[in-house]
Amino acid sequence: MATPPFRRQSPIHISHCTLAASFDFLGDRWSLLILRSALFGVRRYDDFHTEIGIPRTVLADRLKRLIASGLMTQQDYKADGSRPRKEYCLTEMGEALRLPFLAMREWSDHWVGQGRTPPMRLVRPSDGSEIHVAFVDDKGRIVPPDDLAARFEDWAPHARDSAE
Repeated sequence: MATPPFRRQSPIHISHCTLAASFDFLGDRWSLLILRSALFGVRRYDDFHTEIGIPRTVLADRLKRLIASGLMTQQDYKADGSRPRKEYCLTEMGEALRLPFLAMREWSDHWVGQGRTPPMRLVRPSDGSEIHVAFVDDKGRIVPPDDLAARFEDWAPHARDSAE
């Protein structure tokens, strides 16, 4: 994507920006770490607590918020010889975060990893080829970042022609 021209204001007012709304929706660092672990298959309270190192009161609060937001659901399970407990599973909406989280992982590997070999790579099991997140048009073609443009809807406050 070409460098956007200088502006004094974003082209979409924050109150109508779904990306800005998602930041409030997803929550803080603890919530993002819970979602990250859930995307790797962690489901049980004690496992979240141990893996993330999150205080129990904070974990309970964040799980309630993630359930209330529709990103996770609570289900009963019972391990042999123990009392019934709850596990926390991603909903379809929560599972849909896999792609943006993978995009953030690629960004982190490149910019935060400081040239180190990434701790994980996504590969296609059938042939071992590496998988990457990419811009793809509605015809399935990969689009280079410098060939992207934003088209703003007329109803959106502060919407402007992207060519301005």
